Formats: sequence, structure tokens, C-alpha cells
Amino acid sequence: MKSLPAIHFTDDALLNPTNPITVNLIGAGGTGHRVLAELVRMHVSLIALGKPGLQVNLFDDDVITGANLGRQLFAPAEIGHFKSVILINRINRFNGTNWKAVPERYSSKTLHLLPALGKANIFITCVDTVSARFDIAAALRKVCNHCRNDRAKPFYWMDFGNSRFTGQLLLATLTEIRQPESERFRTVAALPKVTDEFKALLEAVDDDDEPSCSQAEALRKQDLYINTALAVFGAELLWQLLSDGMIAHRGLFLDIKNFKTAALKVD
Repeated sequence: MKSLPAIHFTDDALLNPTNPITVNLIGAGGTGHRVLAELVRMHVSLIALGKPGLQVNLFDDDVITGANLGRQLFAPAEIGHFKSVILINRINRFNGTNWKAVPERYSSKTLHLLPALGKANIFITCVDTVSARFDIAAALRKVCNHCRNDRAKPFYWMDFGNSRFTGQLLLATLTEIRQPESERFRTVAALPKVTDEFKALLEAVDDDDEPSCSQAEALRKQDLYINTALAVFGAELLWQLLSDGMIAHRGLFLDIKNFKTAALKVD
């Protein structure tokens, strides 16, 4: 007997929202700043489709250094300023949005001090260390435990990570998403979190993340376009989730040096 293809359907609250979908983007570094640019395109496109668009909060307590120039398109005059504040100010001036910069670290220890207690519909993490990723996972458990069926109910977590030439992105559910009855598909209500599915691999990773002192040193750690490539793939997955209302894939692994991708199917 032929098995039905596995599909995850988007929660109706995100597919037909009456208010902007809230997004917490955590990290404004190499990948985060590119994801932010794709969220702008998504916001404008969702509005063109008659939807309320996105409301983004950008969390990052890091300041711009000379090593960030080039890859992240900051100006020399912006060195010393918070990345999150500079990026959000640019976007708000350009698009007339009211997105928020939060120059604080998103952490389980400071969750109670963050705007809206750190709640949002969708979380996107672009952090450098495994320890930060596990701490955010703990924070999201707290958020889910204290959420009600309000506008900021958490639904999804998309996590990005990369080394010099390789990287991955994974979309997970933060709550079980009610699926419709289907005779064509095998519906999947829950997608695993990166910290559960790949816990052993993450714990084996060297968590040393000393900041780069120059652009040249930064390029030896991460290829120039690895962040951009991952951000575009991740944005496409999120776009399918919010515009098509269904996804057959939940992430991918990328080897940019050899131009290879391996998609992760919903299963």
C-alpha cells in the first residue's frame, strides 16, 4: 500500500491573522541581519496579499565593530552602536514600520524583563554558541508554559547555525498544531526542536566563540555567503508556511563550498 506524503499544515491563527504576526528574531549577526532583510520582504509581500504582515522584535546586545563591516553592511560611522538599534532604525525609516530593537540578550534568566515577557508567535534564532541555543530552548519552555490563547501565543521556532562552509536550519513547533482531516496527506502536528533532535551532536560541538578582531579573521571563520544562503532558504520555508499554509520540508543542511543541499522532510 502506497504511503501518503507527510505534510504539516499551518495553524489557522497564522494563516488568517487579524493582527500582524509577531516574530522575535534573536541575533543580528552574520545570519540574523540577513534574515531581518528577508523578513522585510515578507512583511511587504504579506500586506500585498491583504494580510496584516509582521511585527518584528530584534534582540541583540552586541555592538558593531570593524570586523562586522562588509559582511553585514554597516558603515564605519556606525561602529560602537548597537547592531539591533541601527538595523531596526533603518527598516522603520525605509518602510514606515514600528518594529522594535531590544539591545538585550534573550535569555531564560532575563525573560521577565523583556518586552511582552519575551513572547511572540514565531521565534527565529541566529546565535553563535550551543550554550545560547540551549538557554533559549529553556526560555521558550517557560514562554510556552505561561502563554494563553492570546495574540502572542508561540507556535514555531526556526533555528539557524553554521560553520565556515556548512550550515543548517530547522523549523520546529512549540505547541502541537491542530491539523485538518486529509485523504491526500499524512498530516504531522509536531515538528521536533533542534535541541531535542540533535542534542548529542550539539553537545559535542566546541562552544568556543571568541569575537573576530578583523574582517579577514571573520572570513576565515565563516565564508562570505554562507549566512546569506541560509537566510534565503529559511525565509522561503517561512514564506511557504505563511502563504501556502502547508510545508513538506522542515529545514535543510547546506554545504556551500560544494553547492550541496540536503532537505529535511516533514515526517
